[in-house]
Amino acid sequence: MTVRLGKIGYLNVLPIHHPLETGVIERDFEVVAGPPAHLNRLMDAGELDLSGCSSIEYARHPEKYYLIPDIAIGSRGPVQSVLLISRRPVTELAGQTVLVSSQTHTSAALLRILLKELWKVEVEFSSGDATGMLAGGQRPEAILAIGDEALNLRHHPDYPHRADLGQAWLDLTGLPFIFGVWIVRRESLAANREEVRNACNGLMAAKRWGTENIRELCTLAAEDSCLNRGEMCSYFNGLVYDLGEREIQGLTLFYRRLAEHGIIDEPPMLHFLPEAAGPGTD
Repeated sequence: MTVRLGKIGYLNVLPIHHPLETGVIERDFEVVAGPPAHLNRLMDAGELDLSGCSSIEYARHPEKYYLIPDIAIGSRGPVQSVLLISRRPVTELAGQTVLVSSQTHTSAALLRILLKELWKVEVEFSSGDATGMLAGGQRPEAILAIGDEALNLRHHPDYPHRADLGQAWLDLTGLPFIFGVWIVRRESLAANREEVRNACNGLMAAKRWGTENIRELCTLAAEDSCLNRGEMCSYFNGLVYDLGEREIQGLTLFYRRLAEHGIIDEPPMLHFLPEAAGPGTD
């Protein structure tokens, strides 16, 4: 049996996946890459065994998954790659339409919470390809850009106003925000316990190597990016790859807010991979 691992197709997971893809950390599984929304669908459909996914995917189907302890993708302030860019200040967007990337679920939900609770404005939403629209000469009033697209658009001259959603969440709550988690399908673990556990161990070993060698990865990532090495190091230094106590507090609060805003039915319990160290182990 070949374990199928989902890889978020963004620069921010380079520290986790680079050691796996280059053989620094041995692996014996198939890697399937894609944006978070695509990986969410594959996990829900049982076409992956474990994956990095949107935080909201776990909240929608907690009965299907276990969280892998102490691995996540988030920020304790500015994240730089989840941005609301706008032609006017965010507090003046009432009644306007915000274009939201179809690749995101968690960031879109976070934006809805921030607009209501922090900025206190009501807007309309549409979904589409921001890069394609801008290339075609269209100029939406505001855009929620994520991942590499956000890094490319963050200094666009037509959008002088930028709100970093990681910083905005910190301003609202004082807590880190977790955009993505790594999850295991319960059915996969039950059917192939040893193979799935070995894949989880490899993933964690890769995370440790990547975070210990982050400066080397900054240089590597800058070679094919619009960011120079200094900007790349600033970007990676602002990211969180742990799922420690404060990160769990932020994630739990986000789930509670999702329920309060009617985005999910109820906040889920956090069930971690059995027999693995981690808060809330089931």
